[in-house]
Amino acid sequence: MLSPPGPGPGGPGAAGRAGAVRTRAGARRLALRWVHLLLGGALLMPFFLLSSVLVGLATGAASVPVASVPGQLAAYALALPGAALVGLSPLVRPLSVTAVRALGGVAPERLADTPARSWSARRRAAGWFTLHTGVGALVSGATLAGPPATVVLVATPFSAAVRTSPLGWPVGSAPWLGPAAGLLLLAVPVGAAAGAGRLLARCAPALLGPTPADRLAAAEERAERLAVRNRLARELHDAVGHALSAVTLQAGAARRVLDHDPAFVREALAAIETTTREAVAELDSVLGMLREEAEDAGAERRAPAPTLAALPPLLAHVRAAGAEVTVHAPENLDAVPAVVSREAYRIVQEGLSNALRYAAPGPPVRLELTQKGEQLTITLTNAVPGAARRGHTDGRTGGRGLRGMAERAALLGGTIEAGPCEDGWRVAARLPLRGAR
Repeated sequence: MLSPPGPGPGGPGAAGRAGAVRTRAGARRLALRWVHLLLGGALLMPFFLLSSVLVGLATGAASVPVASVPGQLAAYALALPGAALVGLSPLVRPLSVTAVRALGGVAPERLADTPARSWSARRRAAGWFTLHTGVGALVSGATLAGPPATVVLVATPFSAAVRTSPLGWPVGSAPWLGPAAGLLLLAVPVGAAAGAGRLLARCAPALLGPTPADRLAAAEERAERLAVRNRLARELHDAVGHALSAVTLQAGAARRVLDHDPAFVREALAAIETTTREAVAELDSVLGMLREEAEDAGAERRAPAPTLAALPPLLAHVRAAGAEVTVHAPENLDAVPAVVSREAYRIVQEGLSNALRYAAPGPPVRLELTQKGEQLTITLTNAVPGAARRGHTDGRTGGRGLRGMAERAALLGGTIEAGPCEDGWRVAARLPLRGAR
């Protein structure tokens, strides 16, 4: 025997609950949009009061009488240009967007909450402000006038004074029409709020949405954030990656000679201590850039980035890891501009890290720095076994270091060349000095 469908997930009970949820959501949306319209009417009120005085003075009165419908309409029409003029302010758009997001039920991604910088955006924001305040004033008037008139009309059958007053409704001879007319009149502000709220929700994206200039500014901001992230990634990779590579090789070398060369072990342990301490300092420096603090305050705590003047300690760490490094460099490296010197140090650091990872034991790593005219050239050559060379060439080993060196050189307008050579593997960087002071 089949049982009747119950209030399961697919039964009538679920459909009823879904309908109730939609009804509550619709009522809440209507209430919020109604409040949004009342806010627009309140914003127009100062302009309306000023225009009422002006219209009254033009007609020989102190202000427009409340019972004068033509005067009230004239004051309303005169108030709208004043609202439009104020709407040209750049701050009107973010304030309007905040209200629309909270009360208008418009998706946030369709609106632009930044100040309107271009005149096109300002005109659109002024159009929205005028529409919001103008329509809101009409809905506010209907909201304020509707309930009192409804009360009067509902009381018509019960009050002879109401029946004989000039209400403008045909209830004198048929008092029973009053309650029906009052209930119909009560629906006017509700319908006006629903229709006006739907109109504003449809117009908001067109008038408060991002302009082409806003989209371009947002794209530039995203590109700037991406550039900062890439810069921080390079700093972390070069500083921390080099330190970990050096420490790993130093610890391995110390382990191999632990029993018969205590002096070398002590030297390796001291190098590990120094390398890790410097790596922690550089890590703290990079992480300081990520803190949400003022730029000046953060700069006070961040250690300065190393330059070519810090090459001797760097070479000492590499040699302590068991690698032999020969260096040919001019004596006037201090004359290299600071910005070039910092990037050049990182390029040398990454090149030496790669040499520690992939270099064959025995042949030394050759580092040459030459300065000719307005160009600094960095050449680093090391012997690479066949398997490591193939990993270099086909990118299986990651390639982040080479990419980071190329990005650093490109920032200065220079170039990086990396590839196999007769002696193994060569990295050559050419960095211009002109314009980098």
